[in-house]
Amino acid sequence: MLLLNAWKSNLLSIQNASKEFQNFVRRLPTFYALNSSAIQYFWKTEPSIHQRYKQLELGTQQLASKARRIINKIFTLSKRCQTQPKIIMLRERPFGYWLNYILSIMYCSENNHLGSYMEETRSCSCPYEHPPCQSVIPCTVGEGSSCASCSYENRSRCATCNQGYMLSQGMCRNEVPDSTDHYIGFETDLQDMELRYLLQKRDNRISIHGIFVSNDVRLNNWFDPSWRKRMLLTLKSNKYKSNHVHMLLGMSLQICLTKNSTLDPMLSVYINPFGGSHSESWIMPIDQNNYPDWERTKLDPPYDCFNWTLTLGNKWKTFFETVHFYLRSRIRGPSGNGNGSVYFEPLEYLEPGQNLGYMKINSIQVYGYSMHFDPEAIQDLILQLDYPYTQGSQDSALLQLLEIRDRVNRLSPPGAQPLDLFSCLLRHRLKLSTTDVTRIQAALQTFSAKQPNSIEYETTKLCS
Repeated sequence: MLLLNAWKSNLLSIQNASKEFQNFVRRLPTFYALNSSAIQYFWKTEPSIHQRYKQLELGTQQLASKARRIINKIFTLSKRCQTQPKIIMLRERPFGYWLNYILSIMYCSENNHLGSYMEETRSCSCPYEHPPCQSVIPCTVGEGSSCASCSYENRSRCATCNQGYMLSQGMCRNEVPDSTDHYIGFETDLQDMELRYLLQKRDNRISIHGIFVSNDVRLNNWFDPSWRKRMLLTLKSNKYKSNHVHMLLGMSLQICLTKNSTLDPMLSVYINPFGGSHSESWIMPIDQNNYPDWERTKLDPPYDCFNWTLTLGNKWKTFFETVHFYLRSRIRGPSGNGNGSVYFEPLEYLEPGQNLGYMKINSIQVYGYSMHFDPEAIQDLILQLDYPYTQGSQDSALLQLLEIRDRVNRLSPPGAQPLDLFSCLLRHRLKLSTTDVTRIQAALQTFSAKQPNSIEYETTKLCS
């Protein structure tokens, strides 16, 4: 009789707990999808339901233990039973079962059928195909590509997204910048084989007219190469071509020596990407780290003339405004064993009056293409960083500036880290102050750090 009363008391406790359990389920949020971790969090924040569960767990264990003792005692007193009974109790359901049971009630109990919720696939396994037990499962709210909030009209779709993502057909996808082609161009339709052919032919389609400047050399005139000679080709874009930037694909020079000369020319080339002083130029790493080398082609007599050609192609192309050439010479002589040649330099250590021949540069030409550049439109983008036109236009402007920055810096020469060509563009083609350039770069760096899968990189400063 005592055992029956205990069972009745325990069942009454379970019934009361069932009402508390149902009330707990009703209080759970329905405007976004929950998972087991979320249910467990809400469970722990409800002291009453948490405490009641522990009481039921303890009470059931005590009742089962008491029932086992009474049954064993009855069998011991019995004269007919020779062996003790084998008592089989239902296995206790783990806590995870109840978490999944709650999810099943929330999302898999339509049409009075209770199914089983599968958290991995966010779907229901129903006892019958028709009618289905699955209700509308809300969207997942969280970080990254998850929704920032769910739609009121359709809870299964996103209403807003996290930073760095855009809403597309109810889902959050990686934010993609609008095309930057109307701000600045980058590409050419020519392939490397075509470029090489056009360079060999010195085709006018890829030749860019530059202004030759030199205090040391005049074209088609012989000169004494004993001292270093400086020449440059410049485009003066800020004066003549303010709506274009220029891509360098290659260059060529025709260098002649007097007959039987033992001189060997040596060229160093510096590239200034967007203007400014010579100190804001970088030296071409010719024949280093797989970078191209000069190709020399001997021409017909009477003079010892060579065409020097450097082909960058699409792989090594880069922005240029001015190309600086520094010409030095070495003395070529036979080696001690008679095989090959040895070189001596510099020339200024030779005896006075010794003449090793003369040199002449017949032509110097750069090859590439000019691209559309709209400084006013980029200025307008920058203006939106402080004065956005509409909600979201600031992020859109930052995304486009980030795209332009990365594409410009990607055209740096090989090195330990890329050059900060973007700052040179802002400084010399947009005429921004150093303070403004620093502010823009800081804003881009902060914005980039918040983007999904962002990889921020260090750059080498080139322009002051």
